Amino acid sequence: MARWQPNASERLAVAALELFAERGYENTTVIDIAQRAGLTKSTFFRHFQDKREVLFGGDTMAARLAEAMAAAPPAATPLETVAHALDAVGREAFTPDRREFSARRRAVIAANPELREREALKGLGLTAAMAEALKRRGVPALTSTVAAEMGALAADIAYARWSDPANADDFGETVRQALDEVQTALRSTLSDDPAR
Repeated sequence: MARWQPNASERLAVAALELFAERGYENTTVIDIAQRAGLTKSTFFRHFQDKREVLFGGDTMAARLAEAMAAAPPAATPLETVAHALDAVGREAFTPDRREFSARRRAVIAANPELREREALKGLGLTAAMAEALKRRGVPALTSTVAAEMGALAADIAYARWSDPANADDFGETVRQALDEVQTALRSTLSDDPAR
């Protein structure tokens, strides 16, 4: 494949995922990934810092969430703002043609402690980005943090469900259901009635 062909970062991500699944994360090098993608090592490093980052996409998701939160209707509550952003970003990033890749990505990450750690750090960064975006909308700091944490929990639940090949729902619907469930669980946790 010619090096100038488009979608180099996507090709590198697919190649890395295939190799991590075949050989294991530890037994795969940047050169292996670049060769599998039909690219050079220098092309790899133009797109990613290291082989871990190839599955995590840099800071683009945090920036997309912040933009989508800024675009939420002015009267939206903090949690509605989070839901709006997760839905908007989900429509771009979590399309049906990405479902199989996402399921395989989850399996590779689950099998490697270093990748699990990176996934957790990425999640913390996304949560912080949502909290900051809410603060920029004038939401108090504690409320911003709680809404961002609830949104992050719902996003994790939704991503796990959505990436299941048996699930045909779109990500937006899946995240809205997860947000409703998180809110219900929180109300139940705060209630005096243990049956709720």
